[in-house]
Amino acid sequence: MPQSAGPQTSVRVVLLEKSPNPTAMTATAARTCYSAKEPDAIARRWSERPDDMRKTVDRVRDAGHHSTLEHNIFIFGVSGLSRAATHQLVRHRHLQFDQQSQRYLAFKNGEFPYVKPKRIASLPGLSERYDALMTEIGSAYQALLAAGVPSEDARFVLPNAAASNLVVSGNARAWYQFLTLRTCNMAQWEIREMSFQVLRILKREEPVLFKDAGATCVRGYCNEPDGPNCPRYIAVVRAQRNGLTQKERL
Repeated sequence: MPQSAGPQTSVRVVLLEKSPNPTAMTATAARTCYSAKEPDAIARRWSERPDDMRKTVDRVRDAGHHSTLEHNIFIFGVSGLSRAATHQLVRHRHLQFDQQSQRYLAFKNGEFPYVKPKRIASLPGLSERYDALMTEIGSAYQALLAAGVPSEDARFVLPNAAASNLVVSGNARAWYQFLTLRTCNMAQWEIREMSFQVLRILKREEPVLFKDAGATCVRGYCNEPDGPNCPRYIAVVRAQRNGLTQKERL
């Protein structure tokens, strides 16, 4: 899907590639630590004992033995994320990135894609002013290119709002840690939107491996200073307590 100029409605995440059998590989790595059998013999057993494979992964995941997750890789294509958000994303140094270059790519006619926050879009007068500013920036950018200024210098006028495309890869442990931080309500809304798309994909692709992935509140605690007052944390804890009550009644 080509990226068009003008305001972008939302970030888009797609899974490009992944390891062929992540859950089985994690189980193999885990069992190798405690078994006298060779790894290939352990790997062959999972087709006949899938329940044992799932229990093995559940056990090491719940115990925090996450080095066993590192033998799997997941590669995502991300589009429509602002430069403001990509500056946050690349701080996750255990992930790997290749990003659309503003140095080598010159936007035609000064028309560049940009992200408009929903809060700004909800304010008619300021929303129009925001779009007008982006148009003005695009015009200045085009004038610089037309004057022979190379794109690596013309890009200096482009804003944090400019949208970008990336390929992001990482092993399962790196994604697990990323999701712990960036699906939290305290994360910036744009990178949180990206993170929830990644989370939904990973839970669909590998439901055992990423069973409890997400912010720490899904695992029953919160490290944020005001965490106990977070509406999401309260809702999760309430649901967990209700679940325990229902089990006790059965």
